[in-house]
Amino acid sequence: MRILILGGTGFTGPYQVRYALSRGHEVTTFNRGKTHPGELPGEVEQLVGDRNGNLDAMKNRQWDVVIDNPTTLPAWVGDAAQVLKGNVDRYVFISTISVYGEPKQGPDENAPTEKYEGADPYKETIEAVRASGFKTYGPLKALSEREAEKWFPGKTLIIRPGLIVGPRDESDRFTYWPVRIDRGGQVLAPGSPENAVQFIDARDLAEWTIRMVENRETGIYNATGPAKALGIGGMLDGIKGALKPDAKLIWVNEEFLTKQKVQPWSDMPVWTGKDDALARTKIDRALSKGLTFRLLDVTARDTLAWFKSLPQERQSHPKAGLSPEREREVLAAWHKKEMTKS
Repeated sequence: MRILILGGTGFTGPYQVRYALSRGHEVTTFNRGKTHPGELPGEVEQLVGDRNGNLDAMKNRQWDVVIDNPTTLPAWVGDAAQVLKGNVDRYVFISTISVYGEPKQGPDENAPTEKYEGADPYKETIEAVRASGFKTYGPLKALSEREAEKWFPGKTLIIRPGLIVGPRDESDRFTYWPVRIDRGGQVLAPGSPENAVQFIDARDLAEWTIRMVENRETGIYNATGPAKALGIGGMLDGIKGALKPDAKLIWVNEEFLTKQKVQPWSDMPVWTGKDDALARTKIDRALSKGLTFRLLDVTARDTLAWFKSLPQERQSHPKAGLSPEREREVLAAWHKKEMTKS
């Protein structure tokens, strides 16, 4: 197949590219040429442009399918679609489970998505999304899904991943845990071990996306994991077993963490606290279409190895989780509280 990948040089894109090439497909990428330039294999055709108005490199070209990785703004979908309509057979839009907002129960693909409350979504910018604290991210992704379906009716595949993790993840959200556990000692573990967590290795997501493309699938699919329900305790125990069995998990309840101003997700990545409905997203449809997951210990080891390969300056400035100093403060306060109880 001839596959056009919008993006292709960020997190999941290079995994899509390499997997597609390994299965005999022809791959073209379209991006600004600024992220990891020169990294892709030589057989990849690399088109340079910008989703903000410079799409000329894609004009008058033919592909079997386009995979849209980086889009948040519906205008980006509409602009690309006007160039590509009639020149590609199918449109794959990589969305997010964030379109569900904060559901009261684990959503399936038929659950309602968030509504955009702004003035004109087609005038939104990435800078404005960041300025909103990403509150408009989910609603704009939902609108982008509908834009794709409008331009490619019956020919659109929408994939809604959960938290994407693994090597190359610059957000450090999952990475915090392998790095922290590898450091050993007492590790602050948040909430209750039963609190649900979900995530998917970028390689599993990328490879399944290509297989879905090969099978000419359309429709909407949640794509997160693992296949069976997992609590934060199971995740941390799995990482600990793979990396540092003598690390000691110290479980601190959510009420105490709240008083200490330790927040789910940002300070304690992956963990969403007791309000974990989104971490119970239903993935039966994706499983029925062959979504598979590599072992947690593989993801943990590979992620840690990747992080340790980064420059020391980058390693010393993680982008998520508690600093060692703050973690020690919270643990000291917790131990003091427990000593008072006894």
